Amino acid sequence: MRANTLSFNFPKALAISKLFVLSGAIGSILLLSGCNEKPVEQAAPKRPVLVTAVHYEMERPASTFVGTIRPRIEADMGFRVAGKVAKRLVEVGQAVEVGQPLALLDEVDLKLQAEQAEAEFRAATGVLTQATAAEGRAKDLRSRGWSTEAQMDQVRAAADEARARLSRAERSVELTKNALSYATLVADSNGVVTATLIDAGQVVAAGQAAIRVARAGEKEAVVAIPETLVGRAKAGNASVVLWSEPGKQYVARLREIAPAADAATRTYLAKFSLPGAGEGVQFGMTATLTLSGGSNDRVARLPLTALFSQGDGASLYVVNDKSGDVALKPVVVKAYEARDVVISSGVEDGEKVVVLGVQKLDPAQKVKVVSSLSF
Repeated sequence: MRANTLSFNFPKALAISKLFVLSGAIGSILLLSGCNEKPVEQAAPKRPVLVTAVHYEMERPASTFVGTIRPRIEADMGFRVAGKVAKRLVEVGQAVEVGQPLALLDEVDLKLQAEQAEAEFRAATGVLTQATAAEGRAKDLRSRGWSTEAQMDQVRAAADEARARLSRAERSVELTKNALSYATLVADSNGVVTATLIDAGQVVAAGQAAIRVARAGEKEAVVAIPETLVGRAKAGNASVVLWSEPGKQYVARLREIAPAADAATRTYLAKFSLPGAGEGVQFGMTATLTLSGGSNDRVARLPLTALFSQGDGASLYVVNDKSGDVALKPVVVKAYEARDVVISSGVEDGEKVVVLGVQKLDPAQKVKVVSSLSF
């Protein structure tokens, strides 16, 4: 019974032992083959960068400002005498001509003053006639020796006083006539009424502003110029386009610029005359004034952070979007501004340059554009 059992298990044990030997051999072969293989090299990750496109433009691009059309001469007209306004004859926006009445004062008091001056003139005329006759008689008596020199001097002085009194009365009459004429406020030029500052029944003082009239002569555009562009306003070319006529352009010439900046806005008030403006250009219209630059050079403005320099000149890192390569290109710097650098050459228009972290880049390094700035 035991012999049969042994003979039955021996072949099975032999098969199992062969299986273990075969597995060990296979494992050894695989281990040896693995030792001969080289380790797999992992590619370095691409460095993310922030870029901007190079854009060339005129060094001094045109600048635009919003302004208004104003008359070159706009005067506040007033009565030359005090009095009570009897009637206002014009309205805002009304066109007026030279000599046209604008307003009237009550003339009662002025007429009384004129009558008083006339009475004084007549009295002075009578006194002078009497003094002249007395002077003639005194001369006749003095020539005959019947009068003294003292009496003659007295009569002569009285005649001179009468003549002076008459002259004063004549001036008084003229003044009262002028004052009476001043009771009517008239336009001294052709123009347009832009403001009425009085109304009937109002008592006004001499010289007080009553009617504002804009002369119908040359028109001008009034704009506020920042202090950085004052020089360009003086030396550059200017043109004006009305908002109501966007397709028509007017040549503008600087006529006046304020000597000091406005305390609140820090801008200078500039007035540009419009010699070619016709009737279609109305006072108060809104206009766009364009100041063209004085230089024709084309430059590119980039952030100062894009500039790379190690003492051998300024350079920029140019990025290839497809391959991720970066190349360091030398550039010609024309000017440095507060936040920008002005490039005149060295890179092409449209090329993308790194604008941040250039000091940590390597030309052999691969990069990946993560964001672009429109500059």
